[in-house]
Amino acid sequence: MIELNFEKTLQGSNGKLLLQISEKIENRTFLTLFGESGSGKSTILNILAGISKPDKGEIIVDGQIWFSSKQKIDLPPQKRNIGFVFQDYSLFPNMSIEENLLYALGRGDKSDVEKILKITELSDLKNVKPKNLSGGQKQRVALARAVVRKPKLLLLDEPLSALDFVMRKKLQDELILIHKEFGVTTILVSHDISEIYKLATDILQIQNGKVIKRGSPSEIFGKSKNKGLKFIGEIVEILEDSYLILVGHEIIEIHNMQNSYSVGDQVTISTNTFLLGDCKISNI
Repeated sequence: MIELNFEKTLQGSNGKLLLQISEKIENRTFLTLFGESGSGKSTILNILAGISKPDKGEIIVDGQIWFSSKQKIDLPPQKRNIGFVFQDYSLFPNMSIEENLLYALGRGDKSDVEKILKITELSDLKNVKPKNLSGGQKQRVALARAVVRKPKLLLLDEPLSALDFVMRKKLQDELILIHKEFGVTTILVSHDISEIYKLATDILQIQNGKVIKRGSPSEIFGKSKNKGLKFIGEIVEILEDSYLILVGHEIIEIHNMQNSYSVGDQVTISTNTFLLGDCKISNI
């Protein structure tokens, strides 16, 4: 059981934001943090990892206090038994894939290295160094390295967002296998609703630093009164009377100027019909 009860003041683009989290997470849960950019999702991961410090509160993992402002306890990252996967891989360039994993393993069971290499389909590349790998292969190594020590908590900060569609789907499948094989409690930051449906058992929807809803993917996304379609996309261009929005691998044009958006904003698109010209957009 992971018990989170903390506060931290953040400096956002619109001024100060108070991040307040009070949640309990069961072991072996695959939890996703979902919400608009700047709502505090990545900060939660950094606080759990010991990279960032709350203003007050406590973090308790399986009865062990990782942080307590009252008791003045703040375990450093290396004592928190976590695995953390970022977007930028952070691999040791002078080490082969296998050496990267063995370094992370420390004194653990070396058979786990072979097991994770097999799951991530890296066995044939174990002697290759990172500079000779593709982006997808590097991310596999980063994931394997984070998991090989069997951490109590696996933290994933949008690790697949920079990959192409095919590789992203493949790594999602491998994440499912890893979660089943090692049973590690996992917390993922993601904006990809299809990815969340595929991976998550539980979702915390966060807005302005607060949890506004918690539930399964179907409870969070699947019970809208709107019987039409919903998509998630990113505004890539603003024309005189419309928006160009990237949805998956397609660009669609939406004529809706009721709200003010900027290029790069992520929005949800909803429609009551199959005609995308008759739809509404809103912030995620």
